[in-house]
Amino acid sequence: MAGETANNNEIVIPSITRVWLALVGTAAPADATVAMPAGWRAVGLTTEDSLKFNSEPNFEQVRSAQSSYPTRTFQTQDASTVEVDLQQWSGENFRAVYGGGEITEVTAADTTKHYRFTPPRMGGRTEIAACIEVIDGGKHYRYMIPRSMQMEGVSKDLAKTKESILPLRLAVQGGDETDAWYVITNDPAFAPVG
Repeated sequence: MAGETANNNEIVIPSITRVWLALVGTAAPADATVAMPAGWRAVGLTTEDSLKFNSEPNFEQVRSAQSSYPTRTFQTQDASTVEVDLQQWSGENFRAVYGGGEITEVTAADTTKHYRFTPPRMGGRTEIAACIEVIDGGKHYRYMIPRSMQMEGVSKDLAKTKESILPLRLAVQGGDETDAWYVITNDPAFAPVG
């Protein structure tokens, strides 16, 4: 693009990342640095190299006898996903990883409190809102996802010699009433040109 120059200030190194979850419909933060509004819950510690945001559009191509190249390409669908491995085991993190479920208190024989997690039944998965926060020095980015759903199976390693993580895999859900996802940032490199 004409006028673009090499600028190492536009390189992003995510020194801190956070993942927040909320009920669908919870008010989103107004900007990239304001405290998260009521109703948002941080998932806590995550592995340092697991956080990924994927955007995966699908296209079809029209081929014609008059060209060796496609004569038209059109998008047929869009998909986005979030992947992160949670290090903290908690009832709410289990609910997020399994797409819902129920936590109840169970009284043990010795009268101490115990808790039972039951995953959701078929058709009982719930949607959640998500925010991925990325911080690089003074630059802040928040990927806001108004609706998402855990749509993958869960496989946990329960080995004696390493931590056991909870794999959170969210598929972005869309709709005509809102953006499927968007980014809020204070990075001056995003300022509109002109």
